[in-house]
Amino acid sequence: MDMSNAPDSINTPDFSKVYSDFSAALSFGALPRTAVAAARLNIYDTLACALAGAHAPGVDEVRDIVADWGGKPEAHVLWTNLHVPAPNAAWINGVMAHACDYDDTHDKAILHGGISVIPAALAAAEMAGRPVSGQEFYTGVISGLELICRLGVATRIGLIQAGFIYSALFAHFAATAAAARILRLSVDDTINALGNAYSQAAGTHQVTRDGALTKRMQPGFGARSAMTAIALARKNIRGAQNVFEGIDGLNRTYLQGELDSDVLRADLGTRYHFEDLSYKPYPCCRMNHCAIDAALQIRTQDGFDWTKVTEIRANINAQGNQAVGTPLDMRRAPKSVVQAQFSICYNIACALVQGSVSLSDFTAEALARPDILALAAKVTPVVDAELDRRMGRNVTPARIEAMIGDRPFVAEITEARGNFLSPMSDADMRRKLEDCLSFGGFAPSGADRFEATIAGLEASTDIVADMRALSSAIIAG
Repeated sequence: MDMSNAPDSINTPDFSKVYSDFSAALSFGALPRTAVAAARLNIYDTLACALAGAHAPGVDEVRDIVADWGGKPEAHVLWTNLHVPAPNAAWINGVMAHACDYDDTHDKAILHGGISVIPAALAAAEMAGRPVSGQEFYTGVISGLELICRLGVATRIGLIQAGFIYSALFAHFAATAAAARILRLSVDDTINALGNAYSQAAGTHQVTRDGALTKRMQPGFGARSAMTAIALARKNIRGAQNVFEGIDGLNRTYLQGELDSDVLRADLGTRYHFEDLSYKPYPCCRMNHCAIDAALQIRTQDGFDWTKVTEIRANINAQGNQAVGTPLDMRRAPKSVVQAQFSICYNIACALVQGSVSLSDFTAEALARPDILALAAKVTPVVDAELDRRMGRNVTPARIEAMIGDRPFVAEITEARGNFLSPMSDADMRRKLEDCLSFGGFAPSGADRFEATIAGLEASTDIVADMRALSSAIIAG
């Protein structure tokens, strides 16, 4: 195709200009209270997940790397006394927040938001060279969360078809938007920063197929690249201008032309998609959650005895099957924590045997339990044509059929617990926080200080001082 006379952008102006205008003008006082409350919940949950991931596989190694690199001690690594350059702090903090796969999910967009946005926002606040108020911090966080969720909702192609994990790919832009707003970049500088981020954007889905430990690192890569993109923009380095809808923009080159420009723009500033983020009751891929909820229902049915189960069918959509159902041998007998996090067979078995799925199920020791593995070997994921037709782009629903002889035990769940239709209660979130503290090796008594700090951030006059004080308190126990 001859592109010699093609316009610079399919839509004029490109959405990078539209969103930069919106973000730069965003005012905390004009934000709806529902958006502020949703941001507060996201900050709470993301930082709680970072506690759980403080010493998860891969995290200590990344922390050792950034400590060995050294450099300007401008930003702190959460729950430590380590201070490193802002890009490296954003990276390691993002890795911690995602390591246990316990963090938020947008069930329609199929992505995580806070794990890139919050680390970038914290790093930006620390490199600002002035006190950053809680209201400024919230405004930046909201800008980043809305961009990543809006990109996800507007993307019509599933992550399996695209081959990208949207949590990682879109992280580069969302983290940049958050940091740009906190650092008060102009519209032009924000556009340049988004363009600089585009030059670094990646986030392959192959890591989940291979059970790679780098799966938990990719959103952190996005947060790190955002800090580089911002630094370049502040030095007047011009980036790509038509990032999302240009001829070689994100839509064509990454998303196969399936980014809906109308949805991107619809109700911008009045409809906040990040308010629909879900918060996980189980620390594993969200594609497992409907199946877990269904298995827990079956466990309570009269006459059910998991020790007598002969076979289990897990009816799910095609996207869910690709994410957590294949290859079957690996899903039935995961050899690593990442493989277990992405195994519908393992998670159904945990739910049926124990009546729960928790952080303790995702350790090397837990993966060797013969009772769980024996039951997981009886699970067969099946693509259900009707579920796929109705909810093919969403987090997969699940209909679980457990057989004891010729007697079926059946449960179907279409909306996983933790979404805006069935949200986690305050008590649920508190229990999750305490679990995260314990799993990360911290005293559960830190929960009170944690909750008080998060509740007070909106009124904070210095977000960095408050967060560093919280880190010190968590370390001290």
